Amino acid sequence: MPWYMNRIFRIFNHNILLFFSFAILVTLSSCQKEVHIDLGTSPTQLVVQGVIETDAPPYVILTSTIGFFSKIDLGTLQNSFIHGAVVTVSDDSTTVTLREYTIDTGNNNHFYVYSLDTANLSQLMFGRVGKFYKLSITYNGSTYTSVTKIPTPKGVDSLWFAAPTFTSPKTPDSAVELFANYTDPDTMGNYVRYFTKRNNELYYASGIFDDGLVNGKHISNIDLYAGYDDSTNVNGDSLRYFYPGDTVTLKWCEIDKGVYDFWNTYQFASNAIGNPFSSPINIKSNISNGALGVWCGYGTVITTKVVPH
Repeated sequence: MPWYMNRIFRIFNHNILLFFSFAILVTLSSCQKEVHIDLGTSPTQLVVQGVIETDAPPYVILTSTIGFFSKIDLGTLQNSFIHGAVVTVSDDSTTVTLREYTIDTGNNNHFYVYSLDTANLSQLMFGRVGKFYKLSITYNGSTYTSVTKIPTPKGVDSLWFAAPTFTSPKTPDSAVELFANYTDPDTMGNYVRYFTKRNNELYYASGIFDDGLVNGKHISNIDLYAGYDDSTNVNGDSLRYFYPGDTVTLKWCEIDKGVYDFWNTYQFASNAIGNPFSSPINIKSNISNGALGVWCGYGTVITTKVVPH
């Protein structure tokens, strides 16, 4: 198996649960005196998770939306995958047709991802900085498209570890936080999403921001909390930090506005779950024709540091 497919499978295993979380839709209607819940039948929508980043091949995960009151188990999740779609990715000179792969996760469970066809080495494509990439998906007689760019990444000026800015009584005394200095380019419209990785763990998303208030400025002492798998019931008070001896990798990703709008609204919607005082928010997809999800271009800069003892 080519090296890049192993990389795709690792990325896929990390991200798949994220997209099931917004594939469940609900419609509620109410009045002042009495609440009526009438979900009716909503049409199934396509859900897209696609990524192309610097020096890496594209991958696309396709699922369908799941009803709010559906039983959510591995069988439901597996049945939501979309098979047999025609998926292509194009830059200004090349178009590649992606192939659907099956990933055996054990216990007769399988997940599915579209990526480069390893049997056709003439159709290779790896992300390049400054290029636009068009995604096209044809399924059940409908076509869905999106365009993303891999922007030129700026990267941070410097990185260091220090005592956390804020802690709780549950935060271990040995915890440290990653800090950065960053100089924003003097052009408006720079957007960043960053990930962290601890030792041999996976990359986890840590934060997102734009330069609306800091265009062209030098920003000091940026808190870069450790990303972690927040889908599990764990003590986030300890996992948001790093510890002596950890090898920490920061993946700093420049993104375009469409990708920023998706992840920014997704983050707000995720934080609003369970909060009765929050306002509802629509997640902004950058996929055409009513599909949900996102086609992401990431211009990446990767930096690794070891937490001193």
